[in-house]
Formats: sequence, C-alpha cells, structure tokens
Amino acid sequence: MNTATSDRPASFTLHNGLQVVVIPDHRTPVVTQMIWYKVGSADEPPGKSGLAHFLEHLMFKGTAKHTADEFVRAVLRAGGTHNAFTGVDYTSYFQQVPREKLGQMMEFEADRMTGLILEDKNVLAERDVVLEEFNMRIANKPDAQLATQMMAALYLNHPYGRPVIGWRQEIEQLDYKDALAFYKRFYAPNNAILIIAGDVEANEIHPMVEQHFGDIPPQPSIPAKRVRPQEPTPAAPRTVMLADARVRQPALGRCYLVPSAYTASSGESPALDVLARLIGGGVNSYLYRALVIDKQLAISAGASYPRSSLDHSHFMIFATPKPGVGFAQIERAVDEVIADVAHNRAREEDLQRVKTQSMAQAIYGQDDQEVLATWYGRGLTTGLSIDDIRGWPDGVRAVGAQQVREAARKWLNKKRSVTGYLTQESMPR
Repeated sequence: MNTATSDRPASFTLHNGLQVVVIPDHRTPVVTQMIWYKVGSADEPPGKSGLAHFLEHLMFKGTAKHTADEFVRAVLRAGGTHNAFTGVDYTSYFQQVPREKLGQMMEFEADRMTGLILEDKNVLAERDVVLEEFNMRIANKPDAQLATQMMAALYLNHPYGRPVIGWRQEIEQLDYKDALAFYKRFYAPNNAILIIAGDVEANEIHPMVEQHFGDIPPQPSIPAKRVRPQEPTPAAPRTVMLADARVRQPALGRCYLVPSAYTASSGESPALDVLARLIGGGVNSYLYRALVIDKQLAISAGASYPRSSLDHSHFMIFATPKPGVGFAQIERAVDEVIADVAHNRAREEDLQRVKTQSMAQAIYGQDDQEVLATWYGRGLTTGLSIDDIRGWPDGVRAVGAQQVREAARKWLNKKRSVTGYLTQESMPR
C-alpha cells in the first residue's frame, strides 16, 4: 500500500472559489458530507478569543429558510449523525446520512453559509453554554489547565498560544455583533472546502454542488494567504507548575516547538512522526521501556506529534510518576532517552516496527468515511495538497535512522521547550 487511499479523490473548484473533494466508497449506501472553513481560533481578532468556536455553536440557530434545529432534526429523521468542531486553523461541520439524503443535507449546508440569523436572546443563551463548556473542559480539570498554560508559554507571539475555546474573560464579552461580523468575513465559498465521501461519483456530485452552492458569491476581502504573527527563535527553556488540591496523580509534560507538515523542510515532518512513535508510541517505545519497565519510575509515558497545522506545531512528551518518585528523577530519565536518540542511530527493527504501525493506521483508516474525509479536510485547510496527503505514508516509509537522529538533535532542544508539572498543593517538586 503506497498511499493513504487506493484511488486519488476527484477534486474541482466552482467559479466562486468553493473547492470540492469527492472520495468514492461504494461498500455501503451512505455518504459523509463535511464542509471545512479555513478559519479557526488563530484567525480571531485580538481580544476576541473563542469567537470561532462560539460561532460554531451559533451555526445551528437557524436561517430565514429554516428554523433553529431544523437541520439537526432532518439528520436524525434520516437515521444519520452529525457534528461540528473548531480547531486552531479550521472549523468543520459534517453529516453522515443515507445516500438519498445528500441533496437535502447539501441544501441545508449551503443555506447556512450565508443565511444565518442571530438575535441577542439566542446568542447570549449560547454564550452561557460555551462558558459552561469552558468550566467542564478547562476550569474544572487541572490537567487541562496545565496544558493551556503550557501552550501559552510555548507560543510567545503566535495565536496558537490561546485556547480554542477562548479565555474566560473574553468569552464573557462576546455578543451577536462579534459573531455576525466574523461570520460575514470568513464564511464564504472561497474560504471553504466541501468534502463528500461515500457512495457517490464526482460526475453526479458536480451538478448537485453547482445547484446548491454555485450562486453564493465569494467574499472578496478574504486574503489569498493567511498570515499570522510568527514565533521568535526560542532562546530559553520555560517551566510551568500548577498546584491544585484536586490533583490525585502528579504528571510531567514537555512541549517542544517544531515544524508542522506544512512548515517543515522536505522529509522533516515524517521524521518527527517516526521519532514520536519511536520514543513514545506505546509499550514498546523507548520512554515506556526506560521509565515504566526498566527503572520503574513511572506508571505511564509517551509522546505525540500533531503534524497538521498551518504554522509551527509542537512535539509533546508526557510521564506519570509512581508514588514517591520526584519530578527531578523523571525529568533526568526523559532527558537520557532523548540524548540517546539524538546521539545514537535507532535500531533498524525498531524503525521498521513503528513505520509498519504508521502504514497500518493509514490502511485501516480507509474503512471509515469520516476518517478519510477528516484526513483530507485537516490537511487541505493547513496548507497541504491532495498529493501531499496521499503521499504521507511514502514519506514515513522513506525515513531512515539518520533522519530520526537529526530530528531529535535539531528539534528536541530544551531551549525550544516548555516543561509542565502538575501536583497537589501540598506536594513539593
């Protein structure tokens, strides 16, 4: 298997700028429709954090043609599912329904691209819902609070440093005027990608999309390229400690500022992906073996590398110490693993193991329409092309031991890092 999908998806663009991607999958008479807007929390005006996510909630409040929740009820009557989510670089809405309901879903989605109606009463009530979500996701979870503080410390200048849901004091000030202005500025066909995966063909989808979306005018003020403030060259390691009486299990995390799949030089992002799997991908990883099995310092340990972002991403390492084990012991053990990978070539059998895992993930993902559509949506909204996305497994396969060593040496430098400590108030570091 050489690519993420066996057949290249069809793609075309309407005259108003709407990009359409069609991924045929004829195993079941079901389709997944996802529309991705190229706007996320990193595109919000200063002082309006949480606005992209707030608008995502408000997109279900109805239009002049359809009352609030009518879209959702239609999905449920069809026996389908739906959802929406906001990231730093995108906002996405999707429905999975029987094939014959696609036209209806398309009509609803096209209508709310420009027809959203907002009023103070429903906007303010939804703002309260978002504030309660903030409480559940962040305020009442010490680990989430630590992660939020670490991101704010890692990104000194870039808007990735603020949480997608927003800062509470700024969420509290959002109103319908803010949401409507953001909606009119960014929700337009020339700032969107429509992805249809399922029991369809491109030649039948093209006229349907033209019928429902073709008359929507583009938004001329949308720039050809999104430009955000960028990070200065990191000069010093940073640390964050969060002490909270609710913490039952101390934890250590470390984030490094690293390139994304879009900002990296050729071959660097696949090497970082292999590096993350090698040192922190499961019970056979180097961190797990060293900290959990050999030295018995930790209950768990791992690493991750979210590669899909328009600007620089991060490389995350985490460990949960055993009772009685201090952070200093854990941190020394983590540093030893990183130093070993940075100075010594990884064993070929270890490289092959993690690359095989990556290939398997790409193959198994083809069995899920939503996963496929998400791969393409996330990649296309963060600067990649269809061929870039399809070629990712080939890039991983080509990674060698020397590339992994160079990635560790270059990017896992403490000057590029933030280390976070989660502990109870009564526990010293």
